[in-house]
Amino acid sequence: MKASEDPTGSEPNIAPRLSFLTRLVATGFFSGCIPWASGTFGSIVGLLIYFVPGLENTALFGGLILLGFGSGVITSARVAAIEGHRLTKTAEFAKATFQPGPHNVPDPSMVVIDEIVGMWVSLFLLPRGLLVAGFSFIAFRVFDILKPFPARQLEKLPNGWGIMLDDVVAGFYANIATLVVFRMYLLLFPGFPSP
Repeated sequence: MKASEDPTGSEPNIAPRLSFLTRLVATGFFSGCIPWASGTFGSIVGLLIYFVPGLENTALFGGLILLGFGSGVITSARVAAIEGHRLTKTAEFAKATFQPGPHNVPDPSMVVIDEIVGMWVSLFLLPRGLLVAGFSFIAFRVFDILKPFPARQLEKLPNGWGIMLDDVVAGFYANIATLVVFRMYLLLFPGFPSP
């Protein structure tokens, strides 16, 4: 029986079949093991990493996004192969409400490397600051839940690609939305400090 078919609803036990590094990366330093709103906690981990000194360097941050994406494809596919469609109650509600229909490719809630990378994409090339980061975080969570075109279509790709790409699209939409709001703020309030 796969862990995702466990009728007891017990916590996932992926330790015996996956390496520590795979679990560490896929679960975003184990933030994905939080039993509710794991995607939000994964996004918070991404946001905290964004503020690590030195990551204001565009090349370094861009390289981190690429490294996170590549390792995310590999590790998310490995965890999804074992965990299947295991979702937290909040993820079940969000999928049923905002993403109705079949979900044939497993994307377990504990995999949050996709949220971390999506969060980084939402912040890439934007001015650093708490207001910009806060708005980008909210925008990313909204776009990640709603999955606008082509995110919903891309999540159907197998082997970790769909898990990662739908969040990259959500991050792209959040980045554009944050940039537009930031530019509007500068136009409407030219004498105020930059957020």
